[in-house]
Amino acid sequence: MHRAPYAHSGILLVTGTSTEVGKTVVTAALAAAALAAGRTVAVCKPAQTGIAPGEPGDLAEITRLSGVTRTLELARYPDPLAPDTAARRCGAPLLTLGETVGAIEELDADLILVEGAGGLLVRLGDFTLPDLALRLAAPVLVVAAAGLGTLNHTELTTRALHALDIPCAGLVIGSWPDTPDLAAECNRDDLPRVTRVGLVGAVPAGAGAWDRDRFTAAAPHWFR
Repeated sequence: MHRAPYAHSGILLVTGTSTEVGKTVVTAALAAAALAAGRTVAVCKPAQTGIAPGEPGDLAEITRLSGVTRTLELARYPDPLAPDTAARRCGAPLLTLGETVGAIEELDADLILVEGAGGLLVRLGDFTLPDLALRLAAPVLVVAAAGLGTLNHTELTTRALHALDIPCAGLVIGSWPDTPDLAAECNRDDLPRVTRVGLVGAVPAGAGAWDRDRFTAAAPHWFR
């Protein structure tokens, strides 16, 4: 039996095997589960892209779903691109590793969740999520898709973490379908086999559209 990722105190980074695999909803679920376990929680999204100033971004969605109120966004860029590219296009300075580490270390909570952008090696500024993990000495949780293609994407991600000696806190399927097809059913067994990383959770498809009461009541049961 794997320890649920929210059971650990300290800092946990959340990445995905690609974009649109459910990182934000998984981060909200981790926050909700940790809050339900009596822990204080803070969530950082270093760089938000594709959202105009004043519009609700990923952190607003995490707050809506989980109820967490300690949140931090360091940079926002209007184009829906990788953060470093979006920053250059709008003439904004790149986030630096030093300022990002400093801001995260100033957060005060039992559990600090840091949600990346896109996949593992997407540049958040002058750095990637692995650079951040190494500086913070923090493990990385990998959010994976359920369907065809996920074995390759997930093994590439976990191998990259292993090559850098970064602990992987586990795999979470970001959107588990109501009626899984053959590929999804097989992948649920094969993901931990090919990556040698435990599958520690799965979030139901569509959970991001739920209201807070339903979401927070269910979230602790999605992890093991």
